[in-house]
Amino acid sequence: MAELPVYRAVIEPDWIDYNGHVRDAYYGLAASYAIDAAMDHLGLDAGYRTSTKCTLYTLEMHLHYLHEIKASDELHITTSILDFDRKRIHAGCTFTVPRVGDPAAMADMMLLHVHQGEKPAAASFPDSVVTALGALKLSGAEREAFGPRSRRIELKPR
Repeated sequence: MAELPVYRAVIEPDWIDYNGHVRDAYYGLAASYAIDAAMDHLGLDAGYRTSTKCTLYTLEMHLHYLHEIKASDELHITTSILDFDRKRIHAGCTFTVPRVGDPAAMADMMLLHVHQGEKPAAASFPDSVVTALGALKLSGAEREAFGPRSRRIELKPR
């Protein structure tokens, strides 16, 4: 199975709260940057966005805080393709830091491919992106093991 490159986040000083660890909101920011890197890898980069007026919108995101991430930590985020269809991606992000053996946090999100015309509307992915997503999609067992989850995000056939 192919993999997306690991995103390495720089923890900024203003991300740190009065308890000495990353504020909850910055996990979402770091996940957003990791998704941007995944978009570049999939060919949904700046050139694509300019030429097609298409991009990804986040429809829903769930974050699970499992271990504290501190200012001194080196934060790595692995993005996984949990599922997809012609217009949507169910992506997951695993946050790791070398000092903690288990994931420090997990996120999963539903992303929609949108044409940003006068009236934004969902749009199908180009075939090249569908092929890339297919090569990256986790197996059924890997998707089931991705977690934790409080309320499941999933693609329901339309």
